[in-house]
Amino acid sequence: MKALEDLGRGTQGFFEYAGGVANLSVESGTFIARLRVRAAETMAQAYFLGVQSTAIVLLTSLFTGMVVSYESAVNAVNYGISNLVGGAVAFTVSRELGPMLSAVVVAGRAGAAIAAELGSMVVTEQIEALESLGLSPVRMLVVPRLIALIVMMPILTVLADIIAIVGGGYLAHTLAGIPYDTFVGSIRSYSHYSDFLKGLVKAVVFGGIIVLIGCYQGLSTRGGAAGVGRATTGAVVISIILIFMSNFLMSLILFKS
Repeated sequence: MKALEDLGRGTQGFFEYAGGVANLSVESGTFIARLRVRAAETMAQAYFLGVQSTAIVLLTSLFTGMVVSYESAVNAVNYGISNLVGGAVAFTVSRELGPMLSAVVVAGRAGAAIAAELGSMVVTEQIEALESLGLSPVRMLVVPRLIALIVMMPILTVLADIIAIVGGGYLAHTLAGIPYDTFVGSIRSYSHYSDFLKGLVKAVVFGGIIVLIGCYQGLSTRGGAAGVGRATTGAVVISIILIFMSNFLMSLILFKS
């Protein structure tokens, strides 16, 4: 019986969580559709969540591109197909690694910051103060972050794709002796513009996931400082899980041949 009770509570908790996030999404979308957006706060959040995440995203992407290029180049040279390396790197980065790894890195930084900030506001009763003044916490706090990261994630992904491909080309030339023109020609031959665009679609979805989960976790904080810690950890873990799940589903849909 206890196992059934635990299963029931877990199922109820799952649907309550999913319903809460869905309700937050709808309410945020309503404010955006009605153009009730705080422009100055949105710009500030774009700088904090996006611009300040650039360095760590670029570092991650650089080494990822170099690793992919190294593994591809060594085997390609051994088998005499070095003209495929550039295409393999661009194909892998633009479709999967660029948007997904950028989102994971941003979730670890920005998602945690969002949950911690909003959780602290809940604990110190600042959210109640906003509501007592007749101000919506969703409009004041969630919407600016949502718009900011939805806009910034594709930009970060473009930068990540570029730096990964550049790093991959450098390593392929340095360690495997593959000429740059061969590497670039391979990209032109075996990668398509649509792959990059579909990767940007993924980035937009990932940005929405990070903000909505981070905000929901923060606004649901209970239990003082310890609760803020739990909310922050939960925001990162749940965001990353949903990023991987949604990446799989979007790959099935977007790249279905």
